[in-house]
Amino acid sequence: MRKVFAILGLLCVLGVGQYFVVSQFAIRHETLSLFDASRQRPISVELAVRRDYENKANLGLWKLPLAIISNGNTVKATEYSFLANVLAARGYLVASIQQDLPSDPPLMTHVGQPYVGRRDVYIRCEANILFVLGELKRRQENVEYDHITLVGHSNGGDVSMYVAHQHPELVSKVITLDNLRVPFVLSDRMKILSFRSKDPHFVTDPGVLPTPEEAKARGIDIINTGAQHTEMSDRGPSSVKERIQETLDRFLRDSASSALAPADTRSPMIMNPGDY
Repeated sequence: MRKVFAILGLLCVLGVGQYFVVSQFAIRHETLSLFDASRQRPISVELAVRRDYENKANLGLWKLPLAIISNGNTVKATEYSFLANVLAARGYLVASIQQDLPSDPPLMTHVGQPYVGRRDVYIRCEANILFVLGELKRRQENVEYDHITLVGHSNGGDVSMYVAHQHPELVSKVITLDNLRVPFVLSDRMKILSFRSKDPHFVTDPGVLPTPEEAKARGIDIINTGAQHTEMSDRGPSSVKERIQETLDRFLRDSASSALAPADTRSPMIMNPGDY
């Protein structure tokens, strides 16, 4: 018993970044190798869930909120553990989907076409997400499948925003890391947090970001990180990842009790993005 109290005391004095390192020991990780027969497509999914909350869900005492992470182009689904662990520590069932395969056509840019010609990619990834939702429902019924959180980096962020546009009845929160192509959803019933880079090689398309007035009216939180676009995964420096973790944890904490309520525009996290 003394050992348990000692551990709890240690967690209380640790900083946020260190807390999430320690919390990984309480998080169960699993890889699902799925196959969508209708499209003849293998889909790999990395699951993360806190063991105590999973046990409560298995006993029917709790419904796990669900977060789906979509990877950026050329980044693996396994390279977002710094996000998955924060979400899992907050009680989420986290499913990181490997959205692209080596056999997929390369990601191309076609200026002048909707989403610079990437709509077919988003539709394919949308089908992946819907398929994974169906498979998870068969495995764990005590999950909030009607109020999911979509998370994505770069192209995965655009996938998340695209799916939120297509299925607003399913999505309660969208968290993106430097999505560049798909305009933000403007909804009073969808909470949005977006981390932005400061990278001249990755420029956001016109019309993607809301205006400051739109962001204020909808309670959209936009965080200027000052980081490079490619640093927003496990490949990035610890300083960038820890600051993102801290902000993400605060966003999840503040929105946990009002998932279906209109966005609170009285005190948005950051209204006019400035130095991170």
